[in-house]
Amino acid sequence: MTYLLIVLLVCGAVASHLWWRQRYRLLEGALRRERQSGESAHKLRQQQTAQNEAEQQALFNSMTEGVLILDPAGRVQLVNRSLQHFFDLKTDVTGRTIMEAFRLPALAEMIRRLPQERIVQNQELELPGIRGRWMEVNAAAVCDREGTQHGSIIVFHDLTRLRQLENTRQEFVANVSHELRTPLSLIKGFVETLIDGAKDDPELSARFLRTIEKHTDRLTYLIEDLLTISRLESGQIIMNLHEVELRAEVAQVLDDLQARAAEKKVTLLNEVPAELEVRADSDRLQQVLFNLVENAIKYGRAEGTVVVGGKIGADGKAEAWVQDDGPGIPPDAVDRVFERFYRVDRARSRETGGTGLGLAIVKHIVQAHGGEVRVETELGQGTTFFFTLPQIQKVKTEVPAQAG
Repeated sequence: MTYLLIVLLVCGAVASHLWWRQRYRLLEGALRRERQSGESAHKLRQQQTAQNEAEQQALFNSMTEGVLILDPAGRVQLVNRSLQHFFDLKTDVTGRTIMEAFRLPALAEMIRRLPQERIVQNQELELPGIRGRWMEVNAAAVCDREGTQHGSIIVFHDLTRLRQLENTRQEFVANVSHELRTPLSLIKGFVETLIDGAKDDPELSARFLRTIEKHTDRLTYLIEDLLTISRLESGQIIMNLHEVELRAEVAQVLDDLQARAAEKKVTLLNEVPAELEVRADSDRLQQVLFNLVENAIKYGRAEGTVVVGGKIGADGKAEAWVQDDGPGIPPDAVDRVFERFYRVDRARSRETGGTGLGLAIVKHIVQAHGGEVRVETELGQGTTFFFTLPQIQKVKTEVPAQAG
């Protein structure tokens, strides 16, 4: 009996041990699974956070506006690609203060006002440097429902192009006003003189009337050139493109300008190959050639030579040029000669009747043809204006041989 009781107690103890061991294993497995599940959830949250940050960065980088995000301490938390370009940032500025990152007291003052004003709008900011870049800045404090500030977001909009257009418009209006005022003042002065009695002197009145006619023509040319520029820039002029023999067009222009060249004893040479054909608007092409050759006669050397040439360029386009042997253009003026109303020698240009719009018209017409225009010059050696035009591609067809 005692033996049986001992056996039962041993069996019970073994069974209890086995049960608790199994229970421990089950609990251990559950804890392990829970820990793995927790690690997976944590890893998933990390992946989701990283993905959200990447999507946010991609969104900010795709914006044309510059975006700057600051943390509650006013240090840089995020800068998008546009802002890096605007400020030409070469290093990572994350974690820096506004002054450390951008060194702009005006921007730092704007951020300092945010806690009180919450929103700062339409503030213009000029960035230092030779590029003259202007920004419109809008800033807002990021606050929770209780009004506690958790950072700031600042958006920069580039106003540089708009400012340039405004300056161009103002300069254009000033130039037009000046160009109109001069001949109008002269015409008014001579008319008043005639009214006051000069009309009774036939010789004097004839001279005054010729001067009035000269300045009236100048006004007419100026207005016509202004209208041409306006139509070209707005796309109102439709190019009538067709096959044109460049040498024939040059010959026509040189014939029209032969009398003006003779006044300065300038020799005009047509060195364009006879086989060179381009796709162009004949009337506009003649306008380009006329302006360039006329300028070469005006500003070239007296008793000099003006050469018009042409060839097929390496890119397959036809290239033409007008070359003179005059004094050349100063280096600081080369990049500006195609600007409206820009003159290398203002006094001389007005004496010769120039409006200051000829080369600007040349540039617009050539670009409307899909070509480019440029200038090469050397002081004392002359100036050459080049322009390109689409070349006519000849397609050769072979006639099949007849069976004999």
